[in-house]
Amino acid sequence: MSKVAVIVTNDVEDIEYTSPVEALKNAGHEVVTIENEAGNQIVGKHGTKLTADKGIGDVKPDEFDGLLIPGGFSPDQLRADDRFVNFVKDFLMDDKPTFAICHGPQLFIQTGLTAGRTMTAYLTVRPDLYYAGARVKDQPVVVDRNLVTSRTPDDLDDFNGAMLAILKK
Repeated sequence: MSKVAVIVTNDVEDIEYTSPVEALKNAGHEVVTIENEAGNQIVGKHGTKLTADKGIGDVKPDEFDGLLIPGGFSPDQLRADDRFVNFVKDFLMDDKPTFAICHGPQLFIQTGLTAGRTMTAYLTVRPDLYYAGARVKDQPVVVDRNLVTSRTPDDLDDFNGAMLAILKK
């Protein structure tokens, strides 16, 4: 099965991490949680505690078959760090399976690779994507080649299903 990187830091929207990660693991995929340093404790917006498996300096995009970016305040923090932006950029440039929900697509803006892509995100992120050149839709899930985006925790069933379908290809 696939090996999926999850980039995350404090104030992630808990369920946007736990639900897709559970779906991936239940489908037999390996999940690697990546933060600034391996072993770092990460605390979600609602108190879920996570531990980073790897630090961003310890991994390369070519080690993974897919990338998951949960929402919350985590993506806004990660997009200020070029290491995470470049990691995401490599996935988009290689058209590797990339999954982002809620505020996750904020990281795509930093890559400069949103123009012409079709996606969705949380209500307040959609205008930013539009101004960065994306075609923005207000749908539970949007699939553009190997890029899967979604809006909110209410859309997790659709998001998880689309994510798993892409990984089966």
